Amino acid sequence: MIPAAALTVLLLQLGLSTAAAQVTPGAGPPPPRCPTSCGGVTVPYPFGIGDGCHRPGFNLTCDQTRGGEPRLLVGGDLQVLEISLAKSTVRVVDAAGQVKLTFSGGLDGTGTWGGLGAGGPYVLSETRNQFVVTGCNVQATLLGDSGSGSGGNVVSCCSSFCSITDKWTGAVTSSTGYGGGACSGIGCCDTPIPIGRPSYGVEIKSLDSSNEYADRLPIAVRIAERGWFDGASVALLNDSTGYSPTRRPAVPVVLDFAIDSMPVVVPGVATSGCPVDTRRSACRSSHASCRNVSGIYRSGYVCRCLDGYQGNPYLSGGCQDIDEWNLQVLPTKANASPSSVPIHASKSYAGAPSRVDLRASGIAGT
Repeated sequence: MIPAAALTVLLLQLGLSTAAAQVTPGAGPPPPRCPTSCGGVTVPYPFGIGDGCHRPGFNLTCDQTRGGEPRLLVGGDLQVLEISLAKSTVRVVDAAGQVKLTFSGGLDGTGTWGGLGAGGPYVLSETRNQFVVTGCNVQATLLGDSGSGSGGNVVSCCSSFCSITDKWTGAVTSSTGYGGGACSGIGCCDTPIPIGRPSYGVEIKSLDSSNEYADRLPIAVRIAERGWFDGASVALLNDSTGYSPTRRPAVPVVLDFAIDSMPVVVPGVATSGCPVDTRRSACRSSHASCRNVSGIYRSGYVCRCLDGYQGNPYLSGGCQDIDEWNLQVLPTKANASPSSVPIHASKSYAGAPSRVDLRASGIAGT
């Protein structure tokens, strides 16, 4: 028979063990069966492919239905090019190429971008993307998505103009036109996106009742990585008569991710952040720190390796001394292993499409 005092201690220990197990969901490491890459892109935890391989909300899809090299997908049809734990970003490419607009008479219309899910870990990076519009004499407004593409709060807005004279007509649609190949406000406009969200609405209004440029320079609205349009503007501003959706270039976009990402209810008051109880934290390495992430739309937290360390802060032992890390020889594709590839390794490193390939598919300037 177990003495009462010993039984009390035993029950207390069991209770603590059970509590610890309950407050560390998805602590990792993922089971050995879990894929560590797809289409040449390394998939570091907390991301994962398949049940039991990722933290809640960080599931990715390895699409092998189209033939050829598999595509790593997030949020439906956004193809992942690179995951950076050090920056807490996911670089993707939007194969659609532009926001699908529905016009309701003339050149006035609405559309939506995103669909990443309000309760998920991703929002558009506020500092790494911009709102880009091509077309003549139009105003485009980016809105907080209301579900219909219109009626949300204004996030950003810009207008693109074309002169009615033949002089400016040539400038808009020629590769040597005004602006030197960058967006100039003539035929296109771009503006920052100050609020990162998982989705947006778009409204388009015509500023010219004659719509004389409608067939010469079609309207297109894009959310794109900063700098991308500067390299693609010549081709896009020349894409006039005979414009075909099949020639739309895929557009690179950068997403920010956070653990326990939750929409902000009261402006300025975070709804989520680094757990007070470290047992609940996703930061598992002893050489990692937790950092609060707070924006206008959402709050949460991310994990980073301490100064002097590099690796995966979401795994126990994942942050390694940087001197030891630098001693590792970068593997070739033939002998690469997930543990020896830097966490920010991208698609181009792993033998998948390189910068040249991306330019060929329309992702210029990457």
